[in-house]
Order: sequence, then C-alpha cells, then structure tokens
Amino acid sequence: MPTDAPTDPTALRFCHVDLERETASVLSDINWQVVAGQIWAMLGPNGCGKTTLLQLASGYLHPTRGTVDILGLRLGRTDVRSLRSRLAVVSASVGRMVLPWLPAREVVVSALHGALEPWWHRYQAPDRERAMSLLTAAGFSHVAERQFGQLSEGERQQVLLARALMAQPELLLLDEPCAGLDMGGRERLLSRLRSLALDATTPPVVLVTHHVEEIPEGTTDLLLLRQGRVLTSGAIGDVLTAQALSECFGTRLRLRFEDGRWSSRS
Repeated sequence: MPTDAPTDPTALRFCHVDLERETASVLSDINWQVVAGQIWAMLGPNGCGKTTLLQLASGYLHPTRGTVDILGLRLGRTDVRSLRSRLAVVSASVGRMVLPWLPAREVVVSALHGALEPWWHRYQAPDRERAMSLLTAAGFSHVAERQFGQLSEGERQQVLLARALMAQPELLLLDEPCAGLDMGGRERLLSRLRSLALDATTPPVVLVTHHVEEIPEGTTDLLLLRQGRVLTSGAIGDVLTAQALSECFGTRLRLRFEDGRWSSRS
C-alpha cells in the first residue's frame, strides 16, 4: 500500500497527541477534529501551546505520542512536502521571508507553486488575473504594484491572505493574523475573514488568537487551550462562556456578544 494513501477525509484529526521538548511537556492528550465547512478559532494565553498546535497541523512538527491526520494523510507515513502544497499558512514568519521589493501582486501569484519568488516559474495571464481578483475581493487592488516592504502591517496581512488563497488550499491556517494591526487594519481584515466564512467554497479554517475581539463573524467552532491541554472545544455558541474564558486566562472575565462579534473585559 502506498505510504501516502489517504486514511481519513477529515481535514484535521488529532488523537491523544502529546508533544514534548527535552523534558518539558508542551501539549498533552490533544483530541480535536476539523471538518469541511468549519471555521475554528483557537484561543488561549501566551505560552499555552497554540502555535505549537498549529505547527503540528501544518506538518512542521511531529507528535511525541498519538496520531495527527492532515487532509486524510498521517504524519510519519507521508511526504510532508507534498502535503504542505495542499494547505496554506498565514503567519508572521511567512511575511518575514517575503522579499521586501517584490510587488504585492507577485507575492500573491508566486504562491501558485509554493514559491517565495516569481523568477523560477511561468505564470499565465489567468494566474495573474486570479492574483488580482483576490486582492480586489479584499478591497486592496490599489496595492498590487506597490513593493511589499512599503506596505502597512494591515496591507501586508491582506496580501498574505490573498497569497494563501492563491493555490486554492484544502485547509487554511491563520496564526494571529490581527497581531500588530491598528483598529482600522484589524476591522478590515476581520471583514475579509467574515466574507470568507460566509463563502461555501472556503476550505476549513483554523485561526489562532489571544483575543475574543479578533474572532471573525461566521466562526463556527472554538478550542480553548490552557497549559498545553484542551480546556473545552465545540460549537462556539455553546463553549464560549464567561466561565470558560475566565478559567482559560486565569482571571475573572465578562463576555459580551453583539452583532455577530464577541468582546470581553475583567
């Protein structure tokens, strides 16, 4: 049997996953499943393991114990290079690798072949049109010819999101996409994420954040992580409560839901 034969059609499946680094436990007994049509938010305090969990979900780490299946393929039994071509990650680390003098449209179109530069592949007119249409859909066609390094943080995040969508991924992972954005940039990005959440063609999404205010409208499910363990997970309307949030962050919090958005304060 081929080692990379699909084992499960679920986008993500974690089964009793532990991850250890030297003598420290980073993640413990993680059980989690992401399926088509779901938009997940992953919430928790600094150092609780959110980014590590996302690295497992993107095939950049392997578990110490347990199993991780990504798009039906099991880590340890498949070529992660081909697996990663089927998913997309938006993170600060990707932004740091982009050449600052590349025009925004080239940053987007180069993702078609998983490249960071456009020099080594040929792109047809429909490819460049798709890159432009993704920027236009976000309301950022005006930055297409500007150098990536000259863009504001909010503009860069929109370009990186368009880049992530360029190759039509089967799974979209967003690692703190609102970090460092001012209020205007955050709201424009959340508006774009809302439109994606309401689009039936959008692949399953996992968004990592520290703040309930950064959970976009249309999010279907929530995972609360504390000290490397899942505190609770499930439909966001059921599991996101003031009590659960207070336990997660170790402080008494109030929670409010209005017009499709969440907010919280002590």
